[in-house]
Formats: sequence, structure tokens, C-alpha cells
Amino acid sequence: MDFKELKTLGLSNGEVKVYSAILNTGTASINNIHEKTGLERRAIYDIINKLIEKGLISYTIERGKRTYQCAPPNKLRVEAEKKIEELKSFEKIIPDIEEIYEKSKPKIRFEVYRGKEGMKTIFEDILNHKNLYAIGGGMYLVKELPYYWPHYNKRRIKSSCAWNNLIRWELRNKMPKTKLLNVKVLPKEFSGNPNVIVIYGNKVVNLSWGEEIFAFMMESKEIAENYKKYHKYLWDKVAKPI
Repeated sequence: MDFKELKTLGLSNGEVKVYSAILNTGTASINNIHEKTGLERRAIYDIINKLIEKGLISYTIERGKRTYQCAPPNKLRVEAEKKIEELKSFEKIIPDIEEIYEKSKPKIRFEVYRGKEGMKTIFEDILNHKNLYAIGGGMYLVKELPYYWPHYNKRRIKSSCAWNNLIRWELRNKMPKTKLLNVKVLPKEFSGNPNVIVIYGNKVVNLSWGEEIFAFMMESKEIAENYKKYHKYLWDKVAKPI
């Protein structure tokens, strides 16, 4: 059994494999480690030296042969506590980074995000705002990122982020029932490719959920205000309740 979580303490994949092999064996020779990991012997020697330097394994010499065993797990607990303290220290400087970022960023920005991870970046940013306005929506996030959506939606509701979604006509019966989701349906004439415009804060984002998933983001107070007006007109004058 490999304990991949050890990588959070800074161990490489090879170090995790060797440590896990020794841990599961109790006392292991180079041959034992080679059989369990499939790593080259030269690599195993290098990894063992690193694990010894980190205080995670030790060795004994009997009849001229070395065998290796893991140090008491308390060493791992100490290392974990160090990481926790480092993260706490890092957390303290995040407000300073955010302040510098806000001061130094250009007033008008254009950014492109690609793939599902790029989409996640956009939706995580949305959680920093109380309202989102969508034109042509279809909750594609639920379909494309089914494992991400449930946890994300809980955090969205907890942060009181309300979505005002103008959805495509053909998707009117496919909307999930959830809190803080206000929905109206656009006429058939607005239907087309799975492209959605979302507006939040001073940002306008074009989301494309087609064969190539990407997002194009513009940050401009003036542009965002205009798009919010477009959304309001469609919401009040054109769209219909479900």
C-alpha cells in the first residue's frame, strides 16, 4: 500500500514508494525494495539516502548487509505540524498579496482560460461576488463537472452568491433545483451553440462549452455595467418564468 498523501510533506513519488515498501515490509533489504517498487537499484540508493537525511528511515548492519526500517511515525507528525505552521504563515500574507494585486492590475483586462480547470478558476472567482447574471445559460457546469458541482454549489450557497440565469428554451426542464438560483427562459430564437455570457462584479466572461472548452474574460466596469443592463432588459421584457 502506497501512502501517496506523504507527498504533502514534500516527498517525491519515488520516496513515497520506497518509504511505503519499507513500512509494509517492516525490515527491508535493497532486494525487497526493488521487488516491491520496480525502481532501479541506483535510484533506490539515492532515495534511501534522502529518506535517511530526512530522518524518516534508519538502517542496521548485520553480517555486512544493510537492512532498512522506518523511523517512529511521530517524525511524520512533527513534519505535518511544521507544514501546518508554514501554511498559517502563508495565509497571513494573502491579504497583502491581494492588496498589491488590486493596486497593480490594469483597469481593463483580457484573459483566456482553457479546459475544465480553466473553467473552475472562473467559477471559484465568482464565489467572491454576491450576484451573477447569465445570458444563454444551461447549467453546463453540472454536466461537464458533475463531481465538482455538488461541493461547489454548497460553497456558493454558503457564500450567498445568487445566480440570475437566463437559460436557453430547450433546457427549461433540465435545471437543477437549488437555493439562490433564479431562472427565466429565453425565446427559441436565442438558442444556439453552448455559449454563455456571465457578468459578475466588473467582469464579463464568455464561456464556451463546445468541443473545445474555454473562457474569454474582460474586466471593465463600463462594459460590465452595460451587460448588466442588457441582462435586466431581457429579464424584464423578453424572458418568461419557467
